[in-house]
Amino acid sequence: MSVCSQKLLAAMETLSIIAFKQPITKQEVESIRGVKIDKVLSTLLERQMIREVGRKETIGRPILYGTTDEFLKCLGLESLKDLPPLPELIQENQS
Repeated sequence: MSVCSQKLLAAMETLSIIAFKQPITKQEVESIRGVKIDKVLSTLLERQMIREVGRKETIGRPILYGTTDEFLKCLGLESLKDLPPLPELIQENQS
């Protein structure tokens, strides 16, 4: 797999997690993916696919991220309700 393909896959995985679990912290995404996401997160913010939506009410008050209207537009969605449902197995593993 090329470096470009790996970067695209990492961005899509991260964006998918944020879309389905928002609002979500960087640490929570890293926990799900199992890798650091600093560069991917910066790229998604730069391309306005995600944005800061607040702070989590916990120690350190980490930033919460969510998707943007640009994200919806790029995927041809009217709202987050138009996202496809997650398979039950995935939902059960995330609970």
